[in-house]
Amino acid sequence: MSQTPQEDLDAMAALGLDPDEFGIDADDPGAAELPPAPVLAVVGRPNVGKSTLVNRLIGRREAVVQDVPGVTRDRVAYDALWNGRRFVVVDTGGWEPDATGLQAAVAAQAEYAMRTADAVLLVVDATVGATATEEAAAKVLLRSQRPVLLAATKVDDDRLLADVADLWRLGLGEPHPVSGLHGRGSGDLLDKILQVLPETPRDDVGTGGGGPRRVALIGKPNVGKSSLLNRVAGEERSVVHDVAGTTVDPVDSLVELDGEIWRFVDTAGLRKRVKNAIGMEYYASLRTQAAIEAAEVALVLLDASQPVTEQDQRVISMVEEAGRALVIVFNKWDLVDEDRRLAMKRELERDFVRVRWAEHVNISALTGRSVHKIAPYMRRALESWDKRISTGVLNSWIGEVVAANPPPVRGGKQPKILFATQPRTRPPTFVLFTTGFLEAGYRRFLERRLREDFGFPGSPIRISVRVREKKPRSARR
Repeated sequence: MSQTPQEDLDAMAALGLDPDEFGIDADDPGAAELPPAPVLAVVGRPNVGKSTLVNRLIGRREAVVQDVPGVTRDRVAYDALWNGRRFVVVDTGGWEPDATGLQAAVAAQAEYAMRTADAVLLVVDATVGATATEEAAAKVLLRSQRPVLLAATKVDDDRLLADVADLWRLGLGEPHPVSGLHGRGSGDLLDKILQVLPETPRDDVGTGGGGPRRVALIGKPNVGKSSLLNRVAGEERSVVHDVAGTTVDPVDSLVELDGEIWRFVDTAGLRKRVKNAIGMEYYASLRTQAAIEAAEVALVLLDASQPVTEQDQRVISMVEEAGRALVIVFNKWDLVDEDRRLAMKRELERDFVRVRWAEHVNISALTGRSVHKIAPYMRRALESWDKRISTGVLNSWIGEVVAANPPPVRGGKQPKILFATQPRTRPPTFVLFTTGFLEAGYRRFLERRLREDFGFPGSPIRISVRVREKKPRSARR
């Protein structure tokens, strides 16, 4: 049975626990677990002052600003607060409709931000006016079915107000004059932003909002990701070549597998650490990371005929850190002999200690061997990812576990677990309210017992600790 934060507060009250002692406002049931904030994407062509305006909107200097075009390349998210409401501002690189090379990768990041945001702020340089780029952007945004605001920047005085009025022709509604440098009009713009942003963010990106479950196909180059996509789709959806790195952009495909429609995303292979990659590889890595964040379950493909590499382990770590469901797929099983099977068994025991909870399946995308087995593994992983344990069952379980194996003594005192709850799923996240800090080893022990008793195959688990705050003596009298 699902438990809401208010029900958890009631359960704490029944146990005689004061929410204030854990930093929870009892008058705000949602304070136990803040909901995710809605997202505003700030887009526009290069050098119109997006980052300067972002710094003004968030009230601090975080976005890098320089008087040359193209300084911002990635999507960068910043937390913002206005009139008591939280939201996230995503600064993007300059958007050009017909960009090529590196600039095309930057534009792809901006387009992804537009697709996944709750609202979009198009920034136009009022000193230049609407160019063909802004007109193309307006057409894209009008089709996006997202709330769109139009900001005319660099309006430092009244002389440019007549030029601002000309921006009505873009068809995006009233243009809002603002100066990111001096702050002119920024408060009015923030008020308008709050009016168009929803109270809670969109839930149809990466959360299975009623459509096909999203599957990210990831792995280092040439492990057979595109071959697998073509196999499950039954046609050539992705370019396949012996040369590693054929895929650069993520490719979305709706395919039917085991009687169910899935949305597969074939991604570029990850060669190096993102910080060490350059040029096209760098932006391909960023887009692969974005595909993981937008997915619900990741299929990490490994070449079964070759030893597990550091890149393989790093890709798996990316999925685990992103909190996505995971299935490890050993491809090219048709090339594996008996000696390699024995070596693989040792590699699984040695290299996959962090993700022992992840199930793995052996396939051959080339011959089709066992490809049909992937769907049941994904369903099981997603079921774990969505799984919730009721507060009553969880606290009964934690009481039994702690009675048999109490937390280790720390600083001469033994911490006690007073209450436990699971405030969220995707991935399953547990919060323990305690009298003291719990060692990392003991948290790992609790995770292991959770898996032994409740399952969770194929899904990471998050365990956080809230220590009871000590009240001043005057407050206790």
